[in-house]
Amino acid sequence: MRVLIACEFSGVVRDAFTRQGHDAWSCDILPTESIGQHIQGDVLGVLDEGWDMMIAHPPCTHLAVSGARWFKYKKKEQEKAIIFIYKLLNSKIQKIALENPISILSSKYRKPDQIIQPWQFGHGETKSTCLWLKNLPLLIPTKVVSGRENRIHKMPPSEDRWKNRSRTYFGIAQAMAEQWG
Repeated sequence: MRVLIACEFSGVVRDAFTRQGHDAWSCDILPTESIGQHIQGDVLGVLDEGWDMMIAHPPCTHLAVSGARWFKYKKKEQEKAIIFIYKLLNSKIQKIALENPISILSSKYRKPDQIIQPWQFGHGETKSTCLWLKNLPLLIPTKVVSGRENRIHKMPPSEDRWKNRSRTYFGIAQAMAEQWG
């Protein structure tokens, strides 16, 4: 299966699908952090290239409710972000998973199909992650663990904080590849 991992620089989800034998490609405006099939550029330019599935991780900077106090200053940015998401969701790709934190997408688009947590997939941490699905089943937890540490929220300020917060957990990526691949 040809799988497009949209807006992914880390390669975590791409590599999970590759290990399952799929022709998986990540695409991001940033270079990839790991060796693998990667398209550096605007994902909108490659949506019509015969993909069977897309897992999209669009930027949440202007959408996540964690930044709600800044929403009144971000109206134009939010509108652009929502238009981008609609373009991803309305592509001709048959199977789509769109991933984002709890955000205004619940009111501007629709409620997510599922909200998952890293602790359901082998990581003792919390990070509510919403999934909007098209022709894909809900993810079934693979390894529920205790811990419930909010590591993402507690990260100290740094130049790469946004990158570190945006990486998909290995266990979630593996579950996506095994269950949707």
